[in-house]
Amino acid sequence: MSTLPNCVDVDFDMEGKNMAEKVTLAIVGCGGIAGAHREGLRKLWEAGIRDFEVIATVDIDRARAEKMADQVAEFQGKRPTPYQQLEEMLQTEKSLQAVDICSVHRNHHTLAIPCFEAGKHVTIEKPLALTLKAGRQMLAAAEKAGTVFQVAENYRRAPEHRAIHWAVRQGDIGEIRMVFWLDVGERLWYWTWREHRFEAGGGWVLDGGVHFADLFRYHVGEVDTVAARTHAFHPYRYGKPETLEDPIPVDVEDTVMATLTFENGAMGQWTSVSAAPGKGFSQRILYGEHGSIDFGSGLKTRSGREETLQEMVARFRKAIGEDGWEQMFPKGVTDTIATELWEFIQAVQGKMQVEIDGVEGYKDEAICMALYESSWLNGSTVAVADVEAGAIANYQRDLDEALGL
Repeated sequence: MSTLPNCVDVDFDMEGKNMAEKVTLAIVGCGGIAGAHREGLRKLWEAGIRDFEVIATVDIDRARAEKMADQVAEFQGKRPTPYQQLEEMLQTEKSLQAVDICSVHRNHHTLAIPCFEAGKHVTIEKPLALTLKAGRQMLAAAEKAGTVFQVAENYRRAPEHRAIHWAVRQGDIGEIRMVFWLDVGERLWYWTWREHRFEAGGGWVLDGGVHFADLFRYHVGEVDTVAARTHAFHPYRYGKPETLEDPIPVDVEDTVMATLTFENGAMGQWTSVSAAPGKGFSQRILYGEHGSIDFGSGLKTRSGREETLQEMVARFRKAIGEDGWEQMFPKGVTDTIATELWEFIQAVQGKMQVEIDGVEGYKDEAICMALYESSWLNGSTVAVADVEAGAIANYQRDLDEALGL
């Protein structure tokens, strides 16, 4: 049984022998999450992994593109050229090989497709697209281009999740029976475009939930059906949440309660609430036939065996050896966005395949959309496969119309 992700090619040359030239990158979208991508690249650079160069930054806000260029120059030395328009950058930067798209969800397909048409490799922040229909257009463009397409899903890349995945496959808790993912609390502060459905596609069910969906698939297996209800209790978020002043209208859900069934027979309970004042709680636990793995505290079995997450990671590392560890965490870098970008760069150089490609990102998003589609149907059970195929798309219909799809 392999202990490494499917993406890893154990024969690649970390020390740079016979390596391709540096991969030339552009950061497209320079707000919010782009800062985490920049820092991921910085961590790679500081660890001595320098087989890339950011040659361009792009943002409709010129000042943000300029600032990003300055920040990249701080670690790589050379300053990327800032642009306001993607088209101008693609036409000008003849040596560009790959783009890292970090925009609002609404723009994912309108930015990625021209890059594919220009023959560029693409990594794009999750979720794949505002809707599955937009995502299908992206997949078609990527297939036609024949270039690398990575969806920037990073949660599974944490040492803890690599160790949990390994422990499950080792049979430490036996056959998986159920997963509970419960987060309950209240958030009153305003989170800019993420609070608006036509920019974000939905609330935390999609924005954070696509991470969780990927972990469900990674640790448990493929989701078969979903029955869910979503609701928006808060019509406003606040510029001054501590005093409930400066109310700002929002239109995404703040609550979801869902039941999942998996193809292997396992069951799941997914609750995410940001409209519950007072006592909050969080429980994220896998249960198998012999015991449980708590995503926060570790392993506990019926027989009394206990192991912290840190101990699980140490056992996993020993099992795969230092060479195996290096394949997953090059030069000791464990930052999940850094290793995600490292994998993308390696894939562009032809040294490995990406772990979460466009199709895998599409499957992750389909689970999230299945929750919305079920709620649209008053909590009726829906098959994820039907949502994935586009046979059920009521929730997404007005979003697609707004996108002109």
